[in-house]
Amino acid sequence: MKLVSYAHAYRQNSVQTAGPGHLILMLFDGALRFMSLALQGFEETSVIDRNEMVHINLVKTQAIIDELQSSLNPEAGGAFAENLSRLYDYFRDQLREANLRKNPAPARVVVELLGEIRAAWAAMLDQQENGVIEPPAWTATAA
Repeated sequence: MKLVSYAHAYRQNSVQTAGPGHLILMLFDGALRFMSLALQGFEETSVIDRNEMVHINLVKTQAIIDELQSSLNPEAGGAFAENLSRLYDYFRDQLREANLRKNPAPARVVVELLGEIRAAWAAMLDQQENGVIEPPAWTATAA
């Protein structure tokens, strides 16, 4: 029981002390974690367990996608923010399709693309921290 409360306290402290860029990275990580659970759910043999596991985790991922989209600043991000917003719309459409039809193919597409965006975001943060690049204007408003 204490281990759970320590883990919760650690996670809460991590979120409270992270900068905007790292909060976005945490959202990507959470979305990918829930997508992994949803894909595991597609493998369940019990229809009830399968539907529940898939549905719950795809809905959680959709909520994170909504949060990522709301963090975009179209004024600072311009065309980049617009394109990313449309990509997030596409992700939500694919997740709805996967959930409605209980078909893992659209979910796998989201996992692949989301993983690529997460990797690019992490690389950008790493370059910022090492002083290789200046932070883009749109990262300051990311959270």
